[in-house]
Amino acid sequence: MLQSQADGMQTKLTPTVEDYLSILWVLERDGEPVIGARLAEILGVTPPTVTNTLKRMMRNGLIAVDQEKGFCLTEQGRQAAQSVMRRHMLTEWLLLRMLDWSKTHSQAHTIEHTVSVELEEALRNNLENPQLCPHGNPLPGYEHVVVGWQPLLSFSSGATVIIRRVHELAEQNPELLAFLEEHQVMPGKAALITEILPFNETITLQIEGQAVTLGYIVARYIFAEPA
Repeated sequence: MLQSQADGMQTKLTPTVEDYLSILWVLERDGEPVIGARLAEILGVTPPTVTNTLKRMMRNGLIAVDQEKGFCLTEQGRQAAQSVMRRHMLTEWLLLRMLDWSKTHSQAHTIEHTVSVELEEALRNNLENPQLCPHGNPLPGYEHVVVGWQPLLSFSSGATVIIRRVHELAEQNPELLAFLEEHQVMPGKAALITEILPFNETITLQIEGQAVTLGYIVARYIFAEPA
């Protein structure tokens, strides 16, 4: 169990609750309605499991119910969620010194729950307060940095773009991250969009002389800007 600051009080949160807080924060940040079925899909658990966990989080004052948006974070829950996200992303940067880019997310997911406030501060100072994680996603408070980046499908065939971000929800799939790293679909890489085929929902990129084809489902989670 981990202690995190919320409303000036020490609250013990389990790794499971912290996982839920992270996903809720991402969905809420992106303006996506938070419903139990969506959480079950992302977390890979059953709907009854999600329901029980959300009820516990409501009792603990971490979330509330909005008639239009579904579940939403309270101020206490938002502070706790942001703490988890910061610890996770800072840990990713630390691990990048030792591991492949595609492996940092899964390893950081395990470690984040044990990072103390003191270690978090040390990481921030050592890493010079990064605004983004290695996958291009914004640390809490730096959401404005990524506003101008668009999903790959927003561009036309023939466009040259710079890959900037692989969305958090895509990071949940380690096989996908390994595929993206193998084909250099990573932040900072220049890519030429050579083909977009709506009939089979694929987009083909050329990166460093290598062609890679992505399905629309994946492409919507990869953000870029014009080169």
